[in-house]
Amino acid sequence: MLRLSRSIAVLSLCASLGLGACGQQNQGGGGGPARGAPDVSVVTIQPQRAVLTAELPGRTLPYAVSDVRPQVSGILRQRLFVEGSQVEAGQPLYQIDDTLYQAALESAAAQLANARAALTTARLRAERYRSLRAEKSISQQDYDDAEAALQQAEANVAQREADLATAKINLDYTRITAPISGRIGRSYLTQGALVTANQAQALATIQTLDPIYVDMSQSSSELLALRRALGDGISPDAGSAPVRLTLDDGAPYPLEGSLRFQEVVVDQTTGTVTLRAEFPNPDGVLLPGMFVRATIVERVEPQALLVPQRGVGRDNRGNATALIVDADGTVQSRVLSVVQTVGASWLVDAGIEAGDRVIVEGLQFVRPGQKANAQPFRDPAEARPADGAASRPPASPAAS
Repeated sequence: MLRLSRSIAVLSLCASLGLGACGQQNQGGGGGPARGAPDVSVVTIQPQRAVLTAELPGRTLPYAVSDVRPQVSGILRQRLFVEGSQVEAGQPLYQIDDTLYQAALESAAAQLANARAALTTARLRAERYRSLRAEKSISQQDYDDAEAALQQAEANVAQREADLATAKINLDYTRITAPISGRIGRSYLTQGALVTANQAQALATIQTLDPIYVDMSQSSSELLALRRALGDGISPDAGSAPVRLTLDDGAPYPLEGSLRFQEVVVDQTTGTVTLRAEFPNPDGVLLPGMFVRATIVERVEPQALLVPQRGVGRDNRGNATALIVDADGTVQSRVLSVVQTVGASWLVDAGIEAGDRVIVEGLQFVRPGQKANAQPFRDPAEARPADGAASRPPASPAAS
């Protein structure tokens, strides 16, 4: 009985202590002070200069290409150039055995001398017959024969002169020269090979690489937008739109080119149009067949509104949206009309105004209609990138 009484007393004491603790908890207001408005980082939108561009895939092409072929037949006696070197127009490349052509030239010269001697005889006879005819010492038939012989001798001289010129041209063709200036490739034939006039196989190929062309493909719909941006100035004589290149390894090409040419038809299979730009290539960095990315400067927007991509999302309909903090500290949602990307930002033409504070950090902690404590974003270089390459957005850009 004594032990049972002691147990009941201990339980009563514990219950009293527990009720006292609960009372103290109830007196404390049930959980401490209320939480304040969440902190968010914002970027204040201000008009700034932006360079708007379009980026297109392209491939390099030589400015001019010429296959070297013989124009007379014979045996190749000598190669006069170094494979892969730079050659100039008119520079000797090959020498064909010219023995037969030299003999033909000398024969043509001898025949011309013979014809000129015959012409001298015919002219003197015609002059004598002309005076005799005036004295009526010869018949009209003899006079006519003398005049005809003179004309025949003159025609024979003209023919022999043409034969001599042809023989000289053929002799000159035994030394094959470069038709254009540029980089020459390997020689497909060596000394001792037999070549024929205008054969199908080229002896070598010369390509002019400075300047060099870059052909780009663009859809017809994007071309219309580009033409409007450039003021419809894409024409063979325009050459005013600057173009920049990015090489296949991602490195920028240091020299700027210009837009020169637009194809006059749309490819029916791909729906694209070919644009051509011309680039200086003094160091030979660009080689024919390289894949590059061409950036065409469309225009410069002096008062562009750029919203950081990290502050732009997409709603269920695919519309670009952003959260802003108004003057009262209330979060509001805006639907944006985006044009294209400029660096790490979106170019916006509707839905945002200068002075609006766009939330770029802390988006997960706020909802439209809530209060928020706006703090300036600490990385303005990333939030507001300097002028850079711009590209048109895809049909449905991914959410930031």
